[in-house]
Amino acid sequence: MEKRGGKPAAVVAVVTEPRFTQRYRDYLEKEKLLDRQHRVEKMPDGTVALPVRGETLPEQHLRELRMRVAPGSTCTLTQLLDPAPSKKAQGCSPAQRLCLEVSRWVEARGVTWSAELEADLPRSWQRHGNLLLLGEDCFQAKQWKNLEPELWEIVASALGVQRLAKRGRVSPDGTRTPAVTLLLGDDGWVEHVDNGIRYKFDVTQCMFSFGNIPEKLRVASLPCAGQVLVDLYAGIGYFTLPFLVHAGAAFVHACEWNPHAVDALRNNLEINGVADRCQIHFGDNRKLKLSNVADRVNLGLIPSSEEGWPIACQVLRKDTGGILHIHQNVESFPGKTLQPPGSSGMGKEHWPYPRQIVTNQWEHEAPRDYRRKVLPAAIKPEWHRWAESAETRIVTLLQQVHGKPWKTQVLHIQPVKSYAPHVDHIVLDLECRPCPLVG
Repeated sequence: MEKRGGKPAAVVAVVTEPRFTQRYRDYLEKEKLLDRQHRVEKMPDGTVALPVRGETLPEQHLRELRMRVAPGSTCTLTQLLDPAPSKKAQGCSPAQRLCLEVSRWVEARGVTWSAELEADLPRSWQRHGNLLLLGEDCFQAKQWKNLEPELWEIVASALGVQRLAKRGRVSPDGTRTPAVTLLLGDDGWVEHVDNGIRYKFDVTQCMFSFGNIPEKLRVASLPCAGQVLVDLYAGIGYFTLPFLVHAGAAFVHACEWNPHAVDALRNNLEINGVADRCQIHFGDNRKLKLSNVADRVNLGLIPSSEEGWPIACQVLRKDTGGILHIHQNVESFPGKTLQPPGSSGMGKEHWPYPRQIVTNQWEHEAPRDYRRKVLPAAIKPEWHRWAESAETRIVTLLQQVHGKPWKTQVLHIQPVKSYAPHVDHIVLDLECRPCPLVG
């Protein structure tokens, strides 16, 4: 098991004299109670500690060991605070270890192990400290139902965690509530540390995408000193916090309508020491009573943030304008990329994208007359076409909202992740400025 920070968590062990060790081991193995992931350890007083599964060893097993397995033996429980992994645990992958442990336990319960059950085991998962989040495409066979809830203790033990949850499809309820079921444990609260920023949230109530980490790193590097930012889809602070902690934003207006995400966001602002530079606007951002304040607007909602475009235009500063960071899922066709003259080696597409694509040339503190449109070397034509259509729509909205003409410029198109086959999550950085008055 692991504590946050990667340190091993304590495991329970039963202690006896060396001469009784083999009898204890035989009994514990027979009862499927022996923890095979950790080594049997010799204690300072000469006794031997045998790691066992679970948080304790039931009294009936202790009584059996004392009275029948090894009469006269010392039989006590202890905790190994720094347990050493067994040789067997070091020699196989987590997925192999899971298959081994679950198959043995299932067969001990009188259930025939089959290729169907093995294929139904998870091959990948998300680790959130001592909680493991399984995908929706595992443990679907009917046979598993009769093995719950003990099954989840075996799975957790095999994978070295204390809590277990299983993901379903994201609810189409506007708040993108994850359909996550807690299988083992008292609650779903976890903590992540990304780029020095702490994120605490409940995995059963809030989304967290590991695929968005590159974009969080990118926005953390943007020069936002002295700027006011509006984050229209703040969530637990995925982008709000990098803008405040690393990019140096003077103030952020964070909009969110999921009450569970708001609770997490409020806590995350406090634990990262930036609560005094952020105002949370709880509710539907389309009804936001805010205007003429933003130097930047972040629209971090997929598959599309288009419903937020009018309010994004409304909150931009009327006198100087600003930059919109617009997230979007764009469908693409395989094998077609737009290559600039003289480029090489960028035709192949791999996920995640090469770092060379990420460029912040447009952010240099040079006069605006010298800025040039910067597009990634491996940009897909579909991305470009979507960016142009979004730019056209935004220009129209800006004129409608502010009652005067504006000009826009595509500064950057940033790939974030492959969302699905031929569907790419990208971010458009669009500069929006009011046209100078003539005469």
